[in-house]
Amino acid sequence: MPTSETGPTEPDRHSLPNGVIGSAGADGGTAPRPAARLPIDRKRQPSGDEARERAMRAAVSVIAEKGTAALRMSDIAARAGMSTGHILYHFGKKDRLLLEVLAWSQADLWARFQQAADRAASPAEKLDLFVRSYLPRHQGDERYALWTQVLAQRHDEAGRRILTELLDGWDERLEAIVREGRDLGHFADVDLPEFTVRAVAMLSGLSEDVMFGRPRWEHTSPHAFALSALVRELRPTGQG
Repeated sequence: MPTSETGPTEPDRHSLPNGVIGSAGADGGTAPRPAARLPIDRKRQPSGDEARERAMRAAVSVIAEKGTAALRMSDIAARAGMSTGHILYHFGKKDRLLLEVLAWSQADLWARFQQAADRAASPAEKLDLFVRSYLPRHQGDERYALWTQVLAQRHDEAGRRILTELLDGWDERLEAIVREGRDLGHFADVDLPEFTVRAVAMLSGLSEDVMFGRPRWEHTSPHAFALSALVRELRPTGQG
């Protein structure tokens, strides 16, 4: 479940998940700070896309900070500086909110990942971007926390379909990068589906370590470790 150093632009007040957005990468950094609550101006409630984005960012923050069980619409409203009625209008019930916020978060992240990938000079650079995007930036990373908490909920068939599509989206992006590198002769001729399963499983395990705060990553970069492992497997035969 990815997050990203190339991910969404963060507000100046560092107000995304976990009630926080840290500036450090997955290999360490400063501790997150509590998010500020915006004052509610009932005469100037935001509308349309502005309101939805503000509500989404506030929801990600509150979910990461409080968890899904204790989540209240009024908490999101207070964090966003909006009325509770405004939040209910945009999301309705909590189950829908969780899925919509996760889908929004991923769409935003993927758009920024693609912008960075389009500027990359080689498949190797794109692979580096993918690993950075997938791994948490720090212990308690807000976007990864959102993923884990939403996945832990019980979902109906429609909800499971949405989550499956989101997870498959990352597999497809990795396969596209490796396919491009393979076709250009930069990567070995690996079995794409099998390689993708192994790669994503490794990244998911590393992500759990980072979120838990295992000491083994205090002086070693998870990003560098993961990228090195993938590059070794993708190195064409005969290259040192």
